[in-house]
Amino acid sequence: MALELADVGLRVGASTYLYPLDLRLEPGAVTVLLGATQAGKTSLMRIMAGLDAPTRGRVRMNGQDVTGVPVRERNVSMVYQQFINYPSMTVFDNIASPLKLRRETGIEARVRELARKLRIDPFLERLPAELSGGQQQRVALARALAKGAPLMLLDEPLVNLDYKLREELREELARIFATAGSTVVYATTEPAEALLLGGHTAVLDAGELLQYGPTAEVFHRPRSIRVARAFSDPPMNLIEGEAGPAGITLAGGLHLPMALPGAPLGASLDALLDDRSRKLSVGVRASGLRVQARPGDISLPGSVELAEISGSDTFVHAQTAAGSLVAQLTGVHRFDLGAPLTLHLHPRQVHVFNHQGDLVIAPERVHHQAGDS
Repeated sequence: MALELADVGLRVGASTYLYPLDLRLEPGAVTVLLGATQAGKTSLMRIMAGLDAPTRGRVRMNGQDVTGVPVRERNVSMVYQQFINYPSMTVFDNIASPLKLRRETGIEARVRELARKLRIDPFLERLPAELSGGQQQRVALARALAKGAPLMLLDEPLVNLDYKLREELREELARIFATAGSTVVYATTEPAEALLLGGHTAVLDAGELLQYGPTAEVFHRPRSIRVARAFSDPPMNLIEGEAGPAGITLAGGLHLPMALPGAPLGASLDALLDDRSRKLSVGVRASGLRVQARPGDISLPGSVELAEISGSDTFVHAQTAAGSLVAQLTGVHRFDLGAPLTLHLHPRQVHVFNHQGDLVIAPERVHHQAGDS
């Protein structure tokens, strides 16, 4: 399914839900809509489905204008945050319903396969009301997958699940999507889901489409601070700085040399900045900060403000000479509040944004050869 949105916008009364945007999805691939709550993800998906009509622009499927075509006349499937199931049907019959409509063969095997992958196979003879919210959500997801529509729209389908099950199903869905052959649009607030699902990512914020492209490219080269914030969890650390002849002077008087990969060969900061402002923001993801120094690192002395353990990672909040920073450390670590702590970063791992918030330098990407560790 080739889906194209041309100059699509949505206003309701005096409120703008979507600012005019152009978006052409990659057929047969996964596109993640990434953004915070009220970024415009659901509004965009409802227009794609035909549930709502845009107030401007056109929607085309396989080159055909379907802007005014209602959802019942489009071959799409959609799963909402608020699941919808047939209350009088068993779980088995809910999942089987689109297969029965098409009078397919091998229905039982297909239903049981999907139920097993989504961890709901013990509940096939139950009614939806006998299930938990998370289980009902998985029934709705299984029915959408069974339908096999050329366009599948999934609006935060794992949001009602606990952390461990969500992690498991993310990986399972990535495998299912890879073989489904459908064009999949998957909305989420979580950068980790976008990275796991791969494909392409469209970053939305306050109704604006900020960037669209291959997921890895958008993650490594966010075109602005707004994109970088949306595609970092926790949000990217930003350190104010000023360009100088030999690099960047950070807040607190720290110096960042400008021999940074990603800059054009022989380029100076003057050549990269498009105006007279010397003000810059240096962005470093929490995973780019360490407590053990490596060769070439810049050191940021400070003290511990807070330490949080989340899953298998520890997030340390530290007050440093360059401001308050968050480091993501692999494993479970203990820190005393107020204890001295020096964080370290390498110049190769920073993003540099100009005073307008636009990316001017991105970190060098390391491409591993097959068999490399």
